[in-house]
Amino acid sequence: MNDALDRLARELMLDARPRLRLRFGLACVQRVHHLLEDPAVIDCLAVLARHLDGQATEPELEAAAAEAARLANHHPGSRSLDGVGHAAVSASYAVANALAGKALRAAEYAAYATVYGEGGYGAVQQRESFQPEFDWQVEALQRLAAET
Repeated sequence: MNDALDRLARELMLDARPRLRLRFGLACVQRVHHLLEDPAVIDCLAVLARHLDGQATEPELEAAAAEAARLANHHPGSRSLDGVGHAAVSASYAVANALAGKALRAAEYAAYATVYGEGGYGAVQQRESFQPEFDWQVEALQRLAAET
């Protein structure tokens, strides 16, 4: 979906850099943290942050990833007609993907969450609504890659 991000990820060989994937996924999800509704999803996200700080083990990360995926798959969805409630669903999926090390998927869901949260269902139909988040994602990945 974010062509510039996809190109950058290939250039950086993101698939071969698990720590960078986790850091970038966390950065994307932190931008939509305010859209998360389920405290259990927030708890899972905290495990990722602790893992990156060396305070949570790989098995703890794997367990949190599995729990986040389960929670995202069981999110009740939006009850609003305009789709704004979908922001929480997308943010939950962003967390699940970030924990699983699927940074580009986390970025994609985080972008959807942002756009849903700002403009509802109609906004996600307009590609230009995503551009500010896409630009931020490219800059964030470049910055994180330069730090490692």
